[in-house]
Parts: sequence; structure tokens; C-alpha cells
Amino acid sequence: MKAPRVTLDQWRTLQAVVDQGGFAQAAEVLHRSQSSVSYTVARMQEQLGVPLLRIDGRKAVLTEAGDVLLRRSRQLVKQASQLEDLAHHMEQGWEAEVRLVVDAAYPNARLVRSLTAFMPQSRGCRVRLREEVLSGVEEVLREGVADLAISGYSLPGFLGSEMNPVEFLAVAHPDHSLHRLQRTLNFQDLETQMQVVIRDSGRQQPRDMGWLGAEQRWTVGSLATAATFVSNGLGFAWLPRHLIERELKDGLLKPLPLEKGGTRNPPFFLYANKDKPLGPATQILVELIQRFDEAPLGAAFAAPLPPA
Repeated sequence: MKAPRVTLDQWRTLQAVVDQGGFAQAAEVLHRSQSSVSYTVARMQEQLGVPLLRIDGRKAVLTEAGDVLLRRSRQLVKQASQLEDLAHHMEQGWEAEVRLVVDAAYPNARLVRSLTAFMPQSRGCRVRLREEVLSGVEEVLREGVADLAISGYSLPGFLGSEMNPVEFLAVAHPDHSLHRLQRTLNFQDLETQMQVVIRDSGRQQPRDMGWLGAEQRWTVGSLATAATFVSNGLGFAWLPRHLIERELKDGLLKPLPLEKGGTRNPPFFLYANKDKPLGPATQILVELIQRFDEAPLGAAFAAPLPPA
């Protein structure tokens, strides 16, 4: 790649001349001599091979080419300044990236609020978000490739902060044979029906979760696929209420009238990588996740909560 002939300092000088309305004014703002500013701009024009400014009376005015190049240079100078700021923050211990792994059953709406609030405080820190199912979250955390984890399990050897539970409902299509019984159901009624379950994304010790007593069982790779299958009449399943609100409202899914176990409310937990101290950006994200976990799901996109 060919090295640039024009430096960032030269672009900053040209911007100052245009923004301040002349060489003398720019020299005052830049704390440089007027001759130095004039030489810098003249040298730029030689290096680029195009005129950037013309003198109109006592004022320096951009040429057409200068106008185009100056607009592009503003973004370039801004990005360079942001890069320098990021290096400064990293020198002070600010992370370049936070790696977050989340159980797919955790409400996305709460994460959206947390990450939206994190953006203006991030100072360029990126977030790498990864979704896993069941024990897949634990594996990623134990492998050390996550800084934070949200899991529906209480993980041995980790001190987690308990979060709000997630409500799961046993559901089927309204025309499903279980609903046509028109009575309270027991587990014996479920045994002869097809149950749709979610495949554990963990590889080492995958776990089955929940009631698995049906003689027929289809295993799918995601909660969204399970919801699609069940809302089209293919079996029954326990699914997170927040994920199927629309299907319930539109009449594509209906809670099964089980005598017990029709609703489950497993708690979720927030964990941190125990082998790595939390940096300042990670600590901010932890506080935001905990804060917005308390917000009602129905208010997920309402006005932001007041500052903590």
C-alpha cells in the first residue's frame, strides 16, 4: 500500500483555515505563525496536484475539488482522533472488547436496552455477543472465551448474580388433539403426543431439560424453529412467553391446560470469567444488564430509565 503524501496535521490545518475564514485566524487558533499555515496549505496543494483554496477578497474559499476533499478529510481526522482516544483508554485499562455469551431463552428485549445504554459509554469498546442453548453457555464460559455469561443454570464453581426468572409455557396449536380433549390434562395425556425440544448446543456434556416423557420427540436447533413447528400444529413444547407473545395473541398458540407444570419460571444467572478481572467497560455492562433485567418486558422500548 502506498504511503499517504498528506499528513493528518495538514488536513487539520486546511480545516482550520476554512472553518476560521482565513490564514491569520487559523494561525491564531492553531498557535502557529501565519507563514507556517500558508506554507502547509501550499505544500498540500503541490502534493495533491489540485488547487484547494482560492482567495476571494480577504477570505480563503474552497475550490470545488477542495470542497470534496475537505468533506472526506473531516471523517478521516475524526477517526484518527477516536483511534488515539481508544489507545489512551486502553492504556488506562479500558477493554477493546467485551465477550458476552447468553442463553437463547433470555429475553432479547432486555439485552437491547442494556446494549443501547452501553453504547454512549463504551469509548469504542466492542461487544461480541454469542447465543448458546443450555450447557453451551457454561462450556463457553469455562473455556475462557467469554467475559460475561447469562445462563439458566446455577454453575458449580462460579459465583453468579441471580436475575429475574423467564416464564415458560406449555403450548400447542389450538386445533391440536390435546386441546380437543377439552379438559384438564395430565402427563399421561402428553405421553402419546409429539414433543418438540431444543437441542443443547454444548458438546461435552449436553443436557436435556424439562419434562421429556413423550414417546415421540423432535429435536430442533433453536427456540424460533420450535415455535414455528408448534404454531403450525407439529407437537407441543414449553416455550418462553416473551418469544411467543405474538403467536398467543394471533391465536396460533394456546397454553395447555395442564393440572400441574404448565408454567415454569426458572431463574437466570449472570456470571463473570473468574480467571480474568473485570475491566471498567465490563463493569459498566454488568451494571446495565442487572439494571435493565429489572425492567418489565412490556416496557423494553419505552423511555430510558433514569440514571442509577
